[in-house]
Amino acid sequence: MTESQPDISLASIYRARARLQGQVTRTPLVRSQALSRRFAADVFLKLETCQPTGAFKLRGATNMLAALLERDGREALACGVTTASTGNHGRAVAYAARQLGLPATICVSRLVPENKVEAIEALGAEARRVGDSQDDAFAEVDRLVASGMTAIPPFDDPLIVSGQGTIGLELMEDQPALDRVIVGLSGGGLLGGIGAAVKAIRPATRVTGISLARGAAMWESLQAGHPVNVEEVASLGDSLGGGIGLNNRYTLDLVRSVMDDHHQVSEAAIARAMVELLATEKMLVEGAAAVGLAALDEHALDIRGQRVALVVSGNGVSLETLDRARALAGR
Repeated sequence: MTESQPDISLASIYRARARLQGQVTRTPLVRSQALSRRFAADVFLKLETCQPTGAFKLRGATNMLAALLERDGREALACGVTTASTGNHGRAVAYAARQLGLPATICVSRLVPENKVEAIEALGAEARRVGDSQDDAFAEVDRLVASGMTAIPPFDDPLIVSGQGTIGLELMEDQPALDRVIVGLSGGGLLGGIGAAVKAIRPATRVTGISLARGAAMWESLQAGHPVNVEEVASLGDSLGGGIGLNNRYTLDLVRSVMDDHHQVSEAAIARAMVELLATEKMLVEGAAAVGLAALDEHALDIRGQRVALVVSGNGVSLETLDRARALAGR
């Protein structure tokens, strides 16, 4: 089965799940006793940290590569695949490409932490550092595509979004009466995919997006009503950095249609959440994975009596970054 036309729908998400069978992990949804007590709610953690690459991005990358092989055949991908990434998507593309025996070149900016670059290289892909922003990395991807490689976008593609949307299917199967799902928001592939699935199955479920306080391109684009560039800044939540692309075709409109509320979180709140998840849940997670808890804390979101899922999106954090988080949380 192939995609007859680009779409992001419940049907495309179910097609993605069929492709992912045996390739990615159906991750656990666990109830946090500590957070449930603290917020007087049933708080569940969706542990995408259990993926082989440690983050949700494997879903979208695997779905797109499998769909391209179905549609075009192996010869069309003989020159290899490429992408721009803040780390986790690059690792996912590298992993999926290795599973299929394809060469991969991952373009990253100088803001991407070294531990994430090393993880990409450990999977046999080339990690190419280019410039000081995600936009610089995208420009290198364009050059590689012109030389014959195939681009695997990090978020703005129906196949990528539909792959991430399989998380939404799992959430609704495990907790059909879920009142709210809280998701980190950057390019919109994760929130858009989850939101598309959740809203199609249970429209009453609230979808909450969490962005960084600084350098949040999706936040600024939603305010402006069109894609805008923002200056990227270093952050504990580095996976939520980067632009959404001035030619964004899918995720800006999708996020606008499925998201019910949107909050920004400070570096201090992210730091506190990272430390709390380590202390109470024994989970070492990256800043982007902790923003749901950060928002509950910093904005005092009222979830009393509700069933709420926090998407714990990845574990790509270095000990150096954890030390910075602990120091900031302590202050």
